[in-house]
Amino acid sequence: MKKISLYLIALVILGLSSCDVQSQNAIGGILKQIPTGGTPTTLEISSGLKQALEFGTTAGADRLSAKDGFFGNLAVKILFPTEAQKVEKTLRSVGLNSLADNVILSINRAAEDAAKEAKPIFVSAIKQMTIADATNILLGNKNSATEYFKRVTTAQLMEKFRPVITTSLSKVGATRYWGDAATAYNKIPLVKPVNTDLASYVAQKAIDGMFIQVAQEELKIRDNISARTTGLLQKVFGYADTKK
Repeated sequence: MKKISLYLIALVILGLSSCDVQSQNAIGGILKQIPTGGTPTTLEISSGLKQALEFGTTAGADRLSAKDGFFGNLAVKILFPTEAQKVEKTLRSVGLNSLADNVILSINRAAEDAAKEAKPIFVSAIKQMTIADATNILLGNKNSATEYFKRVTTAQLMEKFRPVITTSLSKVGATRYWGDAATAYNKIPLVKPVNTDLASYVAQKAIDGMFIQVAQEELKIRDNISARTTGLLQKVFGYADTKK
């Protein structure tokens, strides 16, 4: 009973956004007293899953929002839309390589710029997860948390992410470069004009990239014991290990 009380007190204190360094140190001391073995409660499972997802989305957003976070990562690098790849091929064939290169660089810079805005959106979505969802996810597949997260948040993320992408595209020059590329392509005789919604395309690709990073973080916590950096994660995912 004493251990449970300590855990509940810690959760309440962690919810305070105005904690100073001294208070945070005190919280750390309390958390060290939480047992990391045994069967976790449903509350611990829910909190542990949410903690893991918050760690994963934060790490993913930080990596992708850095310079070359998208452009320098082949797993998430954004290229010309499928229906517009003929535009790139044609532009390069007539010597407009730099224009095509500028489009690719600028849309990736827009995604990197917008990625930093993703964290509060993901955190808000994480808070909506129920205890039942968390239990099923913990004992599910290695990417089940990410898949659940993707399934229930993609529409909302697109709705909130697209305006950020639109602003970012203009800020980094992507809108201008894409307009120049489309105009140059559409002037070529006998080609079918292309009219891609660049903002929606880049927003979707940016979200896809975020989920790739989140999945990597989830897999790391599930498979790598040293990545379980808190007592709660150790207990919850240690319990999941016994159910494999």
